[in-house]
Amino acid sequence: MLRGGWRAAPLWGTYQRGIHVFSMQPARTCCLDLDTFFVSVERLLNPALVGQPVVVGAATGLRGVVTAASYEVRAFGVRSGMPIREARALAPHAIYLDTRHGVYGPYAARVKPILERYTPVVRTASIDEFFLDFGGCESLYRVPTDVDGCATIERTVRAMRQAIQDEVGLPASAGIGTNRAIAKMASGAAKPAGVLMVRAGSEPAFVLPLPVRKFPGIGPVTEEKMKASGILTLGQLLQASSAETERFRRMVDAVQACVDGVTDDGDGPERPAFLEHDPAGARMGSLSNERTFGNERNQAVIEHWLLALCERVCWRARKRSIMARTFTLKLRYSDFETITRARTRAATHHEREVFDVIRGLFRENWVAGRAVRLVGVQLSNLEAAGPPPPPPPNPNQTTSRPAGGTAIDKVRGRFGYDAIRVGATTAGRER
Repeated sequence: MLRGGWRAAPLWGTYQRGIHVFSMQPARTCCLDLDTFFVSVERLLNPALVGQPVVVGAATGLRGVVTAASYEVRAFGVRSGMPIREARALAPHAIYLDTRHGVYGPYAARVKPILERYTPVVRTASIDEFFLDFGGCESLYRVPTDVDGCATIERTVRAMRQAIQDEVGLPASAGIGTNRAIAKMASGAAKPAGVLMVRAGSEPAFVLPLPVRKFPGIGPVTEEKMKASGILTLGQLLQASSAETERFRRMVDAVQACVDGVTDDGDGPERPAFLEHDPAGARMGSLSNERTFGNERNQAVIEHWLLALCERVCWRARKRSIMARTFTLKLRYSDFETITRARTRAATHHEREVFDVIRGLFRENWVAGRAVRLVGVQLSNLEAAGPPPPPPPNPNQTTSRPAGGTAIDKVRGRFGYDAIRVGATTAGRER
């Protein structure tokens, strides 16, 4: 479905210290969410559950939490993450099922190739949530009856959503906006099984009436603090007193950026706005991160981002307590020619060793000066991480173990991912 001549428009703008520097971009970021995913899979396996109040999480006993709840049982107040004991008190009549590990992943894996038929930039946020970039796709999908580019994209996303329903049997909802936060909130508003586009310029009308809890990043603790200050909606948050504004400064700035239609500058494009789905110990499949450019020809810049991607996937691997044997480079040029190259070696989850392999693959396969649209790094052939090697017997003896990983992870665990970073590459020289 992808053809020559595709030119995707950049989706990035800037937002810093309350100052907005951006040009108006159309709504082209899509968040697709598989509705009540675990319940939907269980209904595929047992059609008798369709239309019934279903809770996935624990069939026996009162321990555990709700993994997913059907819409029929949500009417009684049952929500994902709620303790099973509380769910049973609210909805004793519901059908309770144990979570079946290993059953759901293959269904989610069948969804991503469908999404990639519609756009080459698809990022997995969790097992049931994906972010897609439709920038520049209007010319691919436009038909004479489309009134404008936004109508083209909305119609295309509806077709994509229907394809998932027809080919996999899973219902999905999608939101489209100028940035990921808008798209995510729109996907929630589109449930069940709908599509909602928030056009550029209409963000205030959509965002301001929403409850504060709807904004990505505002959790139950922050919500209660805001409620205690009389702040119930995102509009009230932006109209709060100066004292309350300072108290919630980070969220005020983020919401204001959404209202202003600021396009994503990301959290660093190698670090997704929403955390990846990385269950501890999981060794199936692969780990990957990607970085999209406009059209980048500078080798040092490209290798800088390859290092950042290696850092991200290695951090994720250590969180899972796994290592990888196979390392894959994904390289997409501006004309959308895409190549992948892989190399297998001794298992590791250390940035330095992975970057050495990825950089080598890049230098072997990149045509110098040719514009690059996207790079990606993938770890596969996963295995459980073994115990760390013993320390050297004396201070003057060195080991070959790459240093820093565990200590870096401890700092990030306390202060966040960006609290400490691996030095970037500059003009071919590592710092």
